[in-house]
Amino acid sequence: MSARSYLDWNATAPMREEAKAAFTAAVSRVGNPSSVHAEGRAARALIETAREQVAALVGAQPGNVVFTASGTEANMLALMPAIETADEKRPRSRLFLSAIEHVSVRAGGRFPREGIDELPVCPDGRLDLAALTAAIANTPRPLVSLMFANNETGIVQPVAEAAAIVHAAGGLIHVDAVQAAGRIPCDITALGADLLTLSAHKIGGAKGAGALIRAREDIHFPEPLVRGGSQERGLRAGTENVAGIAAFGAAAVAARVGRDGEAAHMSRLRNELEVGLLAVTPDATVFGRETGERLPNTTLFAVAGIKAETAVIAFDLEGVAVSSGAACSSGKVQPSHVLAAMGVSAPLQRGALRVSLGWNSTEADVEKFLSAWRKLASALSKGRQGIAA
Repeated sequence: MSARSYLDWNATAPMREEAKAAFTAAVSRVGNPSSVHAEGRAARALIETAREQVAALVGAQPGNVVFTASGTEANMLALMPAIETADEKRPRSRLFLSAIEHVSVRAGGRFPREGIDELPVCPDGRLDLAALTAAIANTPRPLVSLMFANNETGIVQPVAEAAAIVHAAGGLIHVDAVQAAGRIPCDITALGADLLTLSAHKIGGAKGAGALIRAREDIHFPEPLVRGGSQERGLRAGTENVAGIAAFGAAAVAARVGRDGEAAHMSRLRNELEVGLLAVTPDATVFGRETGERLPNTTLFAVAGIKAETAVIAFDLEGVAVSSGAACSSGKVQPSHVLAAMGVSAPLQRGALRVSLGWNSTEADVEKFLSAWRKLASALSKGRQGIAA
């Protein structure tokens, strides 16, 4: 059986060799990081080293990194009405979300449903900044959540511009940078983000670790996400995932050091893939290709008449792993809320396919994808001809 081509890196990335080594070394150690004996101190040292490494990936201070079990959990911690700053102790009145956020943000954290407002995006998939300005103009202490890069389209959002608007209105902005970190420059200060979410397994770490990062120390969460202990500055009780966090740190170092070279490699392969895709099916729509900055590894496309679930299975049978642009946690395929927000027609929403590359993707992977696509497109074409006859 020929080797498979894994082209679903936005769902999860393979563990980097550096992360595997760190994980293996950490998992073989004994010692609770909350214990004061030598073994406990050694475990604590692994966590604090990783905290420094993760902070460096986004230009933050290590003391402002809170480790969680996932990016979803970090988002849940961030979206809290009671969040405080040195100048503002009153609860945040409303939460504003872009219409293209990940489901973990769309759930609204600990805000009541009636306290959440959705902000529109423009047809190019970027947040409508004028709508943001109008929405928060008369809202005291707003909290806004805007992802840095969309997990389906790869389209990069105007975070710095949005942050300036939010801060001028006396609000705070949370940025879900899960897909962006390690692929494009992601500096918490340059972005103007007050809070930033990361996930270990998206950058080549182990599943089961994430982080919420504060821009400054005066941002305070008076209500822990998990009660029962003083771990992670009292914000998440429970013994830390030492091995997962150590691997997270190692992956953060590798992602930071290799980012520019990896991004150039992925961008070149993505462009080759899209050129080949459009050569086979000129009527394909590649979302975001002509309108703005995207992640260097992501292609979301659709062709009228193709159902996403059918295409994903067909690719899988050909040894290629891709995903529907709208695959949910249950594994079912649903119309994409991201494409719906962009005004894309329902048939294209249901047929969108996402191809996402990684640092060790190859030209052979691209050719394998295109070979499978030629077969699928040919079958579709014959089906259309049969219907026309």
